[in-house]
Amino acid sequence: MDKIQLEILGLSSSQSQTGSFALVLGEREGNRRLPIIIGMFEAQSIAIQIEKINPNRPLTHDLFKSFAEEMDVRVTEIMISDLKEGVFYSKIVCTNGSKEFELDARPSDAIAIGLRFGVPIYTVESVLSEAGIILSDLDEEEEENDEMAVKSSSSASSSSGTTKESLNQTSVDELNKMLNDALEKEDYEKAAKIRDELNKRN
Repeated sequence: MDKIQLEILGLSSSQSQTGSFALVLGEREGNRRLPIIIGMFEAQSIAIQIEKINPNRPLTHDLFKSFAEEMDVRVTEIMISDLKEGVFYSKIVCTNGSKEFELDARPSDAIAIGLRFGVPIYTVESVLSEAGIILSDLDEEEEENDEMAVKSSSSASSSSGTTKESLNQTSVDELNKMLNDALEKEDYEKAAKIRDELNKRN
């Protein structure tokens, strides 16, 4: 079975399902894209890991990582292995040093955990050929614009009311206070926007 490596290209609110998010994976050595619809909690967990934000308390996927490390179990890769009736299936490939084993998981959970372990994400040709989207040059240009927007916010619109304009006019001290407040309230999207603004000024 030939494995095809994927990378995360974007995360945005789903146009088709309210409260859901579209996680877009791209073929590392090709131009096919694999969009997967995921839930809000998993999207948040993936977004804060991409943005390198440290939550005040561990999320479920952080807890999994801590537990695995205490048990001397390492995750070695994530495999999106199958697609049946529109549902993606994936495996978390692990090792305890003496044997390798696989855990069945939803792709959203598997990817959130894989990001925390810094391991590659793979799929197989059958999944990409069935669910992959091939981009034209025009689509690629539009996607690049979308990715730039995704990188600045990493998730869907927030009810926090934080806008780029208001952040631009806020002092560094005030931004640091807002960042701490957002982390305490576990509003990680707002925290990401504030952190991006702080990074621009440094």
